[in-house]
Amino acid sequence: MLSGHYNVLLLVIGALCSLGVVALASRMAVVDKEGHPIYLLGRALWFWPWLIWEIIKAGIDVSKIILSPSLPISPTLINVRASQKSAVGIVTYANSITLTPGTVSVELEDDEITVHAITRAGADDLAEGHMDRVVSRFEGEGAL
Repeated sequence: MLSGHYNVLLLVIGALCSLGVVALASRMAVVDKEGHPIYLLGRALWFWPWLIWEIIKAGIDVSKIILSPSLPISPTLINVRASQKSAVGIVTYANSITLTPGTVSVELEDDEITVHAITRAGADDLAEGHMDRVVSRFEGEGAL
């Protein structure tokens, strides 16, 4: 596809080679659910827009804090419990926290994530558990 040559023969050969590599990797047992969680692809269609919206909202909140003359920050460290059942789910939750402006996942130990938030309100919002429930739903556990 990157060569700039788009005739049918090259596209078919490329597709067959790709399928052959996937089949060979599967047979060698180097493809697993954690290494490449293809089963989450369908759920990503609603999860990514939700996460992008959360990033935008948090970005606006952080921008308001930065632009405020009084700089109303209250740095807080909290521990939040990750209710996800798989390593992929827990890492997705920790990464979602870090991607959201104003919060950073500092440490992940077992099912507890230590999070630094720039405001107490942001920490309380995270402790409320909405993001945890959405990521659990993305992983396939429970309902929103």
